[in-house]
Amino acid sequence: MVATNLKGETMNLMKKRTAMEAEMNAIIDRLCQPGGPGLSGNLLDSEGFPRSDLDIPAVRAERRCLAELQSDHKEITEKINENIQVLHSARLALRSLSVKESGLDEGSDNQTTVTLNDVASASSINVPRDSSDTKDVDVKISIPFAMVDEIADVSPAAEDGLQLGDQIVKFGNVEAGDNLLQRLASEAQSNNGLAIPVVLMRQGTVLNITVTPRTWQGRGLLGCHFRML
Repeated sequence: MVATNLKGETMNLMKKRTAMEAEMNAIIDRLCQPGGPGLSGNLLDSEGFPRSDLDIPAVRAERRCLAELQSDHKEITEKINENIQVLHSARLALRSLSVKESGLDEGSDNQTTVTLNDVASASSINVPRDSSDTKDVDVKISIPFAMVDEIADVSPAAEDGLQLGDQIVKFGNVEAGDNLLQRLASEAQSNNGLAIPVVLMRQGTVLNITVTPRTWQGRGLLGCHFRML
């Protein structure tokens, strides 16, 4: 019963996170449309006055809303992570108990396995299996650490498939941790002209693409900017 309740809670969190990502992407699209202020662009003109072509209060409200959504998204992702770890631990405990008390093989924990698979199918959670039933299930949580908040139209990043609002789970050898901006820049520079595998989330779906850093008419090797989550 506990596992069932936890499964339901986790799937509800995943639905909420997906809706939140759609709302964030909509805000990003509005702010970054041609002539728009962007996510962090200056709202003052060259003389220091508020830009007359913008609804300044609305822009500030949308930026504030986006920041709040990003914070909530991080909290929900962490909670999903915790729930999956509990489900995984429960499965391992059930397997141990079944073997000790009844001598049954791993087939006795099918209900918990289904619970993990159901949760995985509803989100960016991958549950890879070894071909042997005697192997433990390895639960891997895909947690984004950065978001593409600026991207040039003809940049290498855009041409290779990155889009505004994409959330980066893994960029080459870079995953969540410290000094992420520096590590991302170093990864691009050390792979100039080489394809880098990228795992990303787009509107709740995990995608795998490759991006090749290279010189172009714009700045940098990618032509995009990452914002840490």
